[in-house]
Amino acid sequence: MFDWFETLAAGSELPMDATSALRDRGFVVIPGPEPPDRLESLVRAYDDAMASAAGDDIRVGSTSTRVSDFVNRGAEFDDLYVFPPLLEACCRVIGRPFKLSSLHARVLRPRTPAQALHVDVRRDSADWPLLGFILMIDEFRPGNGATRFVPGSHRRTVPLEATVSDLGGEYDGQVLACGNAGSLLVFDGSVWHGHAANTSSGPRRSLQGAFIPRDGRAATGFAARMQPGTRARLGPLARYVLDL
Repeated sequence: MFDWFETLAAGSELPMDATSALRDRGFVVIPGPEPPDRLESLVRAYDDAMASAAGDDIRVGSTSTRVSDFVNRGAEFDDLYVFPPLLEACCRVIGRPFKLSSLHARVLRPRTPAQALHVDVRRDSADWPLLGFILMIDEFRPGNGATRFVPGSHRRTVPLEATVSDLGGEYDGQVLACGNAGSLLVFDGSVWHGHAANTSSGPRRSLQGAFIPRDGRAATGFAARMQPGTRARLGPLARYVLDL
């Protein structure tokens, strides 16, 4: 059997400075898979997919609306979860064979408060380590809910709740991960993070997902949800990443 993990781990698609930032700070913003001349098409596909979603695939939270399973919502999204720098980052953070756990849209509504600082997975979970990623459909900037991080916090072993009394407040030393539309935010799931307040008058759109160890339990059962049209266009790498 072809060893995808060893092949991906031997790659050099993730720049050294990005690798260092991910290791030391716990997050990094890099150019995404879509070139600028294709970004408009991606945004249209995103908006169409959001408008056509229905039922349990839509979840409306206190600050944002999510739509699940963007693996099956169009070929325009295929390049994201097999993007070589992203998969190389998985190798660095997870350190063993991995799979995609989730890929969903998230629209942060206008004039919403900051999200509480949190980690995406507990260290004693079978889904740890986790690598998260966010494709910026809109520009992430101060004032529209850019994700905030506490650099280096992924190395702390004391639980977040035992350290921070006001999880929704600003934390000394927090950094906003800003970038142009089309940028890709990649982060260790153990780093303390959460979106900042969106004080603007407009929504802030993104595509978000996570990779976990191959023996973990995925948030989305892609095999069970797989549409014939999606399966027909998947290459060997995509099938590996989706654990099909």
